[in-house]
Amino acid sequence: MTLFDKTRLTNDTFKLDLDRMRRGWYSDKYFENIGAMLTALAAQGYHYSGHAPRVGGVTLDQLSEVEVGNLEVEMQWFTRRPGSTLVVGVDKSLAMLRGCSGYFDDQGNFINTWERLSVEAIHDGATVHYSGNPLDIKPVIRARGRYRDFALLETPTLGILTRASRVATNVYNTLVAARSKPVLFFPARFDLHEVQAADGYAYSIAVQRFNQDYEEQVLRFVSTDAQGDWWGGAGGGTVAHAAIACFFGDTAETMLAFSATRPANIPRIALVDFNNNSVGDSLATLDAMFMRYRELMSAGDETEAAKYKLYGVRLDTGGSVRDVSVPPLGDSVLDLGVNPRLVFIVRRAINAAWERWDLPPSWIERAQDYCRSVKIVVSGGFNPEKIKRFEQLAVPVDIYAVGSSLFDNHGDTVTDFTADVVRARINGQWMEVAKVGRRACDNPELERVE
Repeated sequence: MTLFDKTRLTNDTFKLDLDRMRRGWYSDKYFENIGAMLTALAAQGYHYSGHAPRVGGVTLDQLSEVEVGNLEVEMQWFTRRPGSTLVVGVDKSLAMLRGCSGYFDDQGNFINTWERLSVEAIHDGATVHYSGNPLDIKPVIRARGRYRDFALLETPTLGILTRASRVATNVYNTLVAARSKPVLFFPARFDLHEVQAADGYAYSIAVQRFNQDYEEQVLRFVSTDAQGDWWGGAGGGTVAHAAIACFFGDTAETMLAFSATRPANIPRIALVDFNNNSVGDSLATLDAMFMRYRELMSAGDETEAAKYKLYGVRLDTGGSVRDVSVPPLGDSVLDLGVNPRLVFIVRRAINAAWERWDLPPSWIERAQDYCRSVKIVVSGGFNPEKIKRFEQLAVPVDIYAVGSSLFDNHGDTVTDFTADVVRARINGQWMEVAKVGRRACDNPELERVE
């Protein structure tokens, strides 16, 4: 599956549309044209007939013996993202090569030629560094074989490497900014549902790599079951703004109803910005949940009481709105959205909520623990830069929920992959044929793929 267990996922996991992929449905048209041209030349018995080759150490007479239609080449796949890239998408690329390398015979039968290829690849979860010099890249996949057998696969292999590696690297950088606090994976609503499995897998790999690099045990939290499909995870979550609307803006009643009807293993996280009064709704919810919790505990029903343990509150104030809990500082943008002052204010209010309750002495310590254990989750516009500011200010955030920034694709986050034919087999010798500005490179983490 990954660098962490040195096994590889197969098409049993990816469920590729092999038939249409073999026919070029997902490929840029020029690769289909190249394949068709080479196939036709092979059928004609064509040999190189040009007069201006750029291949050192080979004569025209020697090149005239080469069957271009059946030319064997060496291709390398690599990223051009500046700095370090956490690579994901290798296993799916290999599944494409394994299932779709080959050709259709005269009867329309697909002849798979995977066994004729020599393929090396790194594992999902490895990192590569790019200095910006295209002559010094680190290939993530290297394949040798007859080019027309796998020319069609350049587009889809580059696509999954680019997408999954971008998401994984963005997640990893967000985890670094969050200083080992959990990052909830919340971008599903910002893209097509078809990409959720790949995106969730990239997130999972990023969390595992972060835990390995920093010796942490950060847990993985995705919001849809599809995001956990490739690695055995499952979606989680509590209530959305729409649920509170169904209870006419009564956040506390919403959470009581949720707690009464949903299994106790689902963390109770109240969304408290619906009425733009995060302190007021946090306290109202806390009051209602604790009262019910105490009643059930006092009655000896610990199982039912567990349903009313408030796990956390989520602040999601819109970026153009100032929560009424935050005293204005003027027209400063520091007043708006989920800002450090709001989190500090909510934390203090929750910690002190028990002081407002009429409690017997035997319940005071338990009430204090109930309040202090409530976590604060923040969401809405969070990215590594904003998270770093919160962490530098020691804002009492317990969990960051991050969405669209994990898809960020501009400037330093552009994670484009590309592939080059860099060598060709000429008279039994592997000769350099890369375009000017590129060359064959190596990566010590490449492993032979059987």
